Order: sequence, then structure tokens, then C-alpha cells
Amino acid sequence: MNISATLILALGMSMDAFAAAVGKGAALHKPRFSEALRTGLIFGVIEAITPLIGWGLGQLASQYVVRWDHWIAFILLAFLGGRMVLEGLRGAKVDCPPVYRHGFWLLVMTAIATSLDAMAIGVSLAFLQVNIIQTALMIGSATLVMSTTGIMIGRFIGPMLGKRAEILGGVVLIGIGCNILYSGLP
Repeated sequence: MNISATLILALGMSMDAFAAAVGKGAALHKPRFSEALRTGLIFGVIEAITPLIGWGLGQLASQYVVRWDHWIAFILLAFLGGRMVLEGLRGAKVDCPPVYRHGFWLLVMTAIATSLDAMAIGVSLAFLQVNIIQTALMIGSATLVMSTTGIMIGRFIGPMLGKRAEILGGVVLIGIGCNILYSGLP
């Protein structure tokens, strides 16, 4: 795979994380760049690790990973998205302070769910002559940039949507999960 193909792959892999980050940014109250960068780093690191894991699994038993990855991603994203939708439907409580930062483990779970497709790509890369380290670093770097940008875009969308931003973010995650499931079915 040449550098341009790897870059296109990296950008494609980062799109799910970008969409999720827009929803996460919209649900926050005026997220700062430091929070956007924190989210981007979490998403980017996980997105860089998953193709490596997939590559290793591809060396061992690719048919088992490819068979279930889309279901795992769908379940995780549907759960996280459903949780966001329910929180948005509950409405803003008067005594509830605005959310300035998402929890670390919530971001990790979202990042894992959006990066399972990168793991599947890693499985397929195991059968090609590629530099998996370079490819994984490019995927992680693209995801870092796209997720950080997504949070900042969500910053501007959030105030326009109010509490509905959390509902929209949840629907986006569920939509990503459905898309992954649909594209993974035979």
C-alpha cells in the first residue's frame, strides 16, 4: 500500500470517531480546546492500537474476528447512544450543573466502539504487505485531528440545539452502529 492509499484509509477510519466527537462536543457546555485535545488523544490512541490488535488476530484467526466485529461495535454504540438519548430526554434538571467534561471511561468505551472497524481493517492488512506500525500511526493521527476538530465543531452546534444535542449525539452513535452492522452483514 502506498502513502496516499494509507492516508485515505486513515481518513476513512477516523470518520466514525469524528461523528461521535461532534455529538460529544455538542453535549458539553462550551468545551475548551484542552478537552477537545484530551478526547482526540483518547480516540487517536485507541484507533491506533486497534489495527495492531486486528493485525495480530489476523495472523492467528481472522475468520472469527471478522465474523463478530460488526455485532460488537453495533451493541456498544447502540448502548452508548441509547444512554445519551435517554439522558437528553430526561431534560435539564434545574439543580444539575452543566457538563464540562466527559468521563474517561465513557470516552474509552466510545472510542473502542468506533474503532472496531479499524480492528477489522487490521485483520485484512495482515494478509497484505504493509508496514502495520506506519499504517496504525497514520490512522491514530488522523483520528486525533478529526476527533479534536469534531469536539470543537460540537461546541458551536451544542448551544444551538440545547439539551437536544445530547439526543442528537446519541442518535448519531446509534446510526454509526447500524451502519457498521449493515456493512458487516453478508
